[in-house]
Amino acid sequence: MTNGAAAAALYPEIEPFETATLAVSEMHTLYYERCGNPDGRAAVFLHGGPGGGLEPEYRRYFDPEAYHVVLFDQRGAGRSTPHAELRENTTWHLVDDMERLRERLGISSWVVLGGSWGSTLGLAYAETHPDRVEGLIVRGIFLGREHEIRWLYQEGASALFPDAWEGYLAPIPRAERDDLLSAYPRRLTSDVEEVRLEAAKAWSVWEASISKLRPDPDLVDHLSEPHQALPLARLECHYLLHRCFFDTDTQLLDGVETIARIPGTIVNGRYDVVCPPRNAWALHRAWPAAELDIVPDAGHSGLEPGIVAALVAATDRLR
Repeated sequence: MTNGAAAAALYPEIEPFETATLAVSEMHTLYYERCGNPDGRAAVFLHGGPGGGLEPEYRRYFDPEAYHVVLFDQRGAGRSTPHAELRENTTWHLVDDMERLRERLGISSWVVLGGSWGSTLGLAYAETHPDRVEGLIVRGIFLGREHEIRWLYQEGASALFPDAWEGYLAPIPRAERDDLLSAYPRRLTSDVEEVRLEAAKAWSVWEASISKLRPDPDLVDHLSEPHQALPLARLECHYLLHRCFFDTDTQLLDGVETIARIPGTIVNGRYDVVCPPRNAWALHRAWPAAELDIVPDAGHSGLEPGIVAALVAATDRLR
């Protein structure tokens, strides 16, 4: 999934020194792993989606000699169980899960890095537990606002990628296309497996097709696989249908004052169609102390060369 230029900018490949699970409820068990230096500065990585799950490259944003890196699959994603489960799965469950994991590992505070949905969760966590965050790095900013959701899943990005948009519309009858975020969940929770998988693939391929500045067939193929597509589509629909479980449309922006003291970096691709730079700009205006890095030759993916370079530079600064 990583092209050569991005791979060169990441730290070398690394294997975890621990993999384990943590039961966070009677229903949900999280998979987590640790790598790097167990005596180093603690950091936690938050994957996207919701439902995206971990990839080996995510370990490599951090200097392994300086950082004790914790990565985990969020509820319903990756190797966490039950797979693609929607029950007991909200933003605030995930915030609580991070605290349980931190306490389990005996970490007093940590650097938080999250991209796309991970930026949303990172901000929600930091605003809830600011004393536990030593630094916050967010990439491909998604703030959960109504117009951001409509841009990607109802009308907006469709104007730039009309060919890919046709595939996204394909599982939905014309009579239901005026409210795609209601039409899709009906199919993704269908009792018929074929219906669920058709909708999940169309949803996930749409995102994969527009995630990079240059199209990446390998990414499209990866997210077409049922084990990847189903949790991504089901969980994203679930969260978006419930407006990320926020009380107001601007809850994250309104809460930024609680993280004003935390060293922060905001990274966004100039040509990010999934999470346009206006989101990052709105966050920066609310949080001017954070450093803003608009990467001039990148889209949304955290594995594009310019995004990789910006994230590694940010973790190095906090090292």
